[in-house]
Order: sequence, then C-alpha cells, then structure tokens
Amino acid sequence: MGGDRGPAAVVAGLVDSAQADSALHFILHGDEGILRPLLARHPMIADRVEIRHAPRTVTMHDKPSQVMRHGEGTSMWSTIDCVKQGEARVAVSCGNTGALMAVSMIRLRKLPGVNRPAIACLWPSRNPGGFNVMLDVGADIKAEAEDLVQYATMGAAYARNGMNLKRPRVGLLNVGTEEHKGRAELKVAHDHMMAAQEAAGFDFVGFVEGGDIPSDRVDVIVTDGFTGNIALKTGEGTAKLISDLLKEAFGAGLLSKFAALLALNSLKRLQKRIDPRRVNGGVFLGLNGTVVKSHGSADSTGVAAAIRLAAQLARSGFNDRLAARLASAVAAGQDAAVQENGQEK
Repeated sequence: MGGDRGPAAVVAGLVDSAQADSALHFILHGDEGILRPLLARHPMIADRVEIRHAPRTVTMHDKPSQVMRHGEGTSMWSTIDCVKQGEARVAVSCGNTGALMAVSMIRLRKLPGVNRPAIACLWPSRNPGGFNVMLDVGADIKAEAEDLVQYATMGAAYARNGMNLKRPRVGLLNVGTEEHKGRAELKVAHDHMMAAQEAAGFDFVGFVEGGDIPSDRVDVIVTDGFTGNIALKTGEGTAKLISDLLKEAFGAGLLSKFAALLALNSLKRLQKRIDPRRVNGGVFLGLNGTVVKSHGSADSTGVAAAIRLAAQLARSGFNDRLAARLASAVAAGQDAAVQENGQEK
C-alpha cells in the first residue's frame, strides 16, 4: 500500500506474475476496500490470491523507529508476519526501505552469527549471466571487518541460488586493488575472506575497484551500505541519462530519426539491457526469512521482476542453505582469528 505508485501498480505486477507462472499463489495485504475492486478486473487469478485486510499503511515519510513500535495493523507488518508464521515463503514490498528492514528484523530476527543484515542487488555486467551481485546497498551505512566477511558469505549464497553459480567469485570494493590500500577494516576483512572462502563456498579474488562492478572479473561485490547505495543510485541515474540522451540524439532531425529506425532492434536490445526495472528487487540477507524490497517507484514491470526473483529464491530453499553456509563461515572465521592471535603472541 505504501509504494509511490500505490496498490494499482502492485496488483498489476501480481497479475503479470500470475499469468507468467501458474504455480504462484499470493497473499495480498492492505485495505480490502481498495484491493478487491482492483483484483475484480482479473477473475482468472481470483482463486490464487487471498486478500488479508490491513487497515493501516506505512508511508515513505514514517520513521523506522516509529513503525517498529506502532506498526502493527499495517500492510507491511502483516506481510512480514505472514513469513514469520510460515504462511508465505517470501515477502515482497514496495514500501519504506528503512521501515521494512526494521520490521523484518524485529519480527523475523537475524540468523545466528549475523551482526548486520544486508541488502543485495543485481547489477548488469559482462558476465555470461548478465548480472553481478552487490551488497550492502543500504541496510546499514557502516560495516566492520566481520560484517564484510558475512556479506561475502551471504552474497555468494545469493549468487549460488539466485544465479546458479556453483562457486561465485567474490571481490571486496576498495580504492585500488593493491593490498596496502584502503581502510584498516578492509585489510582485516581481506585476510579473513581469504581464510573463509573454502567453508563459505566462494573464490576470493581480492580487492576490486568501482570499474569492476559491471565487469566479468567478479560475481559478487562486497562493500558497506553507504558506498553501495551511492554506487547503486549513481548507476541507475547514469542508465537513465544514457537512455534520455539516446532519445534526444535520435530525435534531433529527420536523418537521425531515419537512423533510429534502421537501428531499432539494436536500440531495443540496449534499452532492455540497461532498464533497471528488469533487475528490480533488493534481497534482505541475514534474516530468518526471505524479504525482497522492490523500488518504491516500481511499475507493474518492476513489481513482476521482484516477484519473479522472490519465487526463484523460495524454490531454491535459499534461506536454509544460507544459514548452513553462514554457520560454516563463522566457524572458519573463528579459527582464523585464533590462529592470527596465536601468531601475534
């Protein structure tokens, strides 16, 4: 109910997803008086959608702390509770990101060994699958060395289950690839990732730079939420700028329009490749349940993409596998710390 485009966009995306995947069933949370007329236009999926009435809405302006204390009765709270009670395998929301993370943490709780949950996103890349994973992109603005190692484990699990990569390559974002560069916590995280890679099931490629984010050198990019969120918003803004500039260039005159007509198929492929709606959906990692955060401004295409990602993760048993990997990685990290302390003495 709290997305920028309102429930109509959510219902439209739900309908698109239901038509594309006959195995999906939905519990739709919000004001029944608004939702039922929207669904009434699509009787073919009526038996696959249950409306769960929630009279209150979390707005984009609500503070997470307030929602944590007074959020019961909102569509967001009801959605997360559905996952907590086992009624749904995964939650999808277009609402307030901070509030959604706060509610998810208080209702679902963190997985054992996780200090800070992270938000992971897909980034268009030169890899064969077309995307890389980056995290954290905004769950928390800071991260200690131990957090970054956990992000690596969680990001690798996401790439393994969401992108079918048997052994993902993980890179740690830094201002250079040399081992002596970067903040102290990055250097500590670098060494601990090297030690944890076998138990966590990934290959650590070392430090990577901003230019490597869309490259084929790495599958998972690990960074703190402050840096990751800025990189994400910059990338989305750049993609929009390129799209707008191409439209201006090919609409500048008769010859330009003729050239655009000749290049129409190529332009459509490019537009599809850089369209952020295709990869809409940041996944909250490190919780006792799977939550997918859609852009607040997502239209039906974006909402359908988030639902598609959610369904894929649910079917893969992603969260159970992630918990097992985290337990192994935590044990490996503890062994590395003990060994390191022993050498220092």
